[in-house]
Amino acid sequence: MLETVKHVVAVASGKGGVGKSTVTVNLALAMAAQGHRVGLLDADIYGPSQAQMLGIKPGTRPTMVDDKTMKPIEAHGLKMMSMAVLVDTETAMVWRGPMVAGAFQQLLTQTGWGELDYLFIDMPPGTGDIQLTLSQQVPVSGSVIVTTPQDIALLDARKGIEMFRKVNVPVLGVVENMSTHVCSNCGHEEAVFGEGGGARIAAQYDTEVLGRLPLTMNIREQVDGGHPTVVADPESDAARTFMAISARIDEQLGGKARESGPSISFGD
Repeated sequence: MLETVKHVVAVASGKGGVGKSTVTVNLALAMAAQGHRVGLLDADIYGPSQAQMLGIKPGTRPTMVDDKTMKPIEAHGLKMMSMAVLVDTETAMVWRGPMVAGAFQQLLTQTGWGELDYLFIDMPPGTGDIQLTLSQQVPVSGSVIVTTPQDIALLDARKGIEMFRKVNVPVLGVVENMSTHVCSNCGHEEAVFGEGGGARIAAQYDTEVLGRLPLTMNIREQVDGGHPTVVADPESDAARTFMAISARIDEQLGGKARESGPSISFGD
């Protein structure tokens, strides 16, 4: 079902807790706000979060188009698919790697995405089965690396970049999240996680910093409430940054259709 998708963009981080899912949903919404047809796949099988971030009610389930094809859930103008709409919220996915990779393939290829300009994939942390499955079996137009300026986060972000380079997936750039902390009371801004980390890693790998985002309570409250910043507060500085990043991604890809890649096989 990917034949009608022009561009697949993987949003990844080597480390959890850097705000990757928040960045992903806002980039997808920003791309849609600029007139593109956009889908969002939550590839975190163990800890899916996009359903809550998009305000999808617990218990919502996709309908079936036919025996093998699910209709994606629509929210805020996006088409979304996630394990969160296939299992109960309290269900723990106690699966080994091959089962996780198989579930990811089904979410990706058995969803009727329809005509899309962009499909954003919110990747799980690390460089494991899902990352390899995506990069080896799906023609990915490019990847975006999310990190904080903190040295520990940068170590893992480098691993993510190295993985994409080894499988010939272009790294479109780095998003430095939590670049500074903005006090909700006085507006004081402080680089609590250090400074310049995103720029250093971008320079090391000959890519660019797509944008820097602050650590603020508003961004967290908005995604927790199911109305991410781009739709909740479109005139905010953060929303403008998300819009600028998505515009830069679109500029880099230039509207070019994906090159044909290897077909996806589920095996025997």
